[in-house]
Amino acid sequence: MSNQIFSVMPHILDQVSLSASETLQTLVENRTSYTLERCELNVFETYTESYKVPLTFNDFVITSMLRGKKVMHLFDKKGFDYFPGQTVIVPAAVKMEIDFPEASNSNPTQCIALAIDQDQIKKTIAYLNECFPKEGSNEKWLLNYDQYHFYNNEEIAYLINKVIRVCSERSKEKDVLADLTLKELLVRIMQTQNLKTISDDAYNLNQNPLAFVLNYIKANLNEKISINSLSDKACMSKATFYRLFKRELGISPNDFILTEKINKAKLLLSQPGAKVASISYELGFSDANYFIRTFKKLVGITPGVFQQQTQMSVIH
Repeated sequence: MSNQIFSVMPHILDQVSLSASETLQTLVENRTSYTLERCELNVFETYTESYKVPLTFNDFVITSMLRGKKVMHLFDKKGFDYFPGQTVIVPAAVKMEIDFPEASNSNPTQCIALAIDQDQIKKTIAYLNECFPKEGSNEKWLLNYDQYHFYNNEEIAYLINKVIRVCSERSKEKDVLADLTLKELLVRIMQTQNLKTISDDAYNLNQNPLAFVLNYIKANLNEKISINSLSDKACMSKATFYRLFKRELGISPNDFILTEKINKAKLLLSQPGAKVASISYELGFSDANYFIRTFKKLVGITPGVFQQQTQMSVIH
């Protein structure tokens, strides 16, 4: 899997009911479709082991796993494992080849593919670039197909769940509701990609003031970092800095700092003899209990349990 900004707990989508066995047309990528004015929701289910199954859409597609495991082959690159909690975006007319190494009647795979009208995407991106231009003269809002595989964050998972619910319900308003939700989903995906891009070590820090700030945060995780000091480094007022950070990256500065501290904590906890209280202090937490609560919220388990699991995996 590609490098991830968030190595904390991915957000799993709500499961969709499996098709009744008597309604299945095929055991490999059985498709249930819901067609709206500007998008089409497809739910795919596979009940038998199979390999190199081809799939192509005429429109841009957002796919997300609901159950089981796939191995995806895209862009002539090495195949990668694809699990619930993850999303893949695919440009129009690009061929996917999919393996189902573990699929069976008792362990089916289930995945959604949301095909979106290209005109809807162009209008959303044009609106963002006109009304909310990104910081930096050469920066533009766009979908980055180099970052096609990522974990769902809370907002992306919420919006995909909402699209699934809207598309599959019977209501006169569902085209309007789907349009609004799709626009927000596209924005959230671009924000997530933007965060990954400017957090990359190879990114030119002088190209964007937020990149400089992110680099500073990652280099000073042992400090208590204030929004005032970050806004000073970005040469902005506190209000402007906070608004720009949230708008372009889809996360607040405080949440980014906490996430980076917890990611660093996971690395420290994997080291032999590491102490939870010492790590808490080293990462600038004044209260070890607050560190434990924050770790559990973002990772899903306590630091102590994480440490035990890491040590067990090393032994085995």
